Amino acid sequence: MTSRRQEQVADEIRREIGDLLLRQIKDPRVGFASVTDVQVSPDLRHAHINVSVYGSEDERQATMTALQHGSGYFRREIGSALKLRYTPTIAFHLDDSLERGDRILRLLKQVKETGTTLPAAKETND
Repeated sequence: MTSRRQEQVADEIRREIGDLLLRQIKDPRVGFASVTDVQVSPDLRHAHINVSVYGSEDERQATMTALQHGSGYFRREIGSALKLRYTPTIAFHLDDSLERGDRILRLLKQVKETGTTLPAAKETND
């Protein structure tokens, strides 16, 4: 269960990192990346940032490597933007939920186009 303070700090970190990715980062390894979720520890000392990256597997890995390498920069920028007693350490994690959702939508579209139906579940009257 997260506290209101954790949620507020997580939202601020998400906004700040998203802004940095959009406007400040010039590393060519960082492709089209967006922050999908931020989880902050109860003591506000650790932040786990889930990032969705659009592109091939190689591009995703290069982006994640660049983000991990730049975590000190992100931490410093967050420290100057947010007035916290301790600036949280940052760990980036790849979020592939958008790709999984896209795959499911493509499969559903394929089923619809081919006219294939799923077998109906048998009803049991015990």
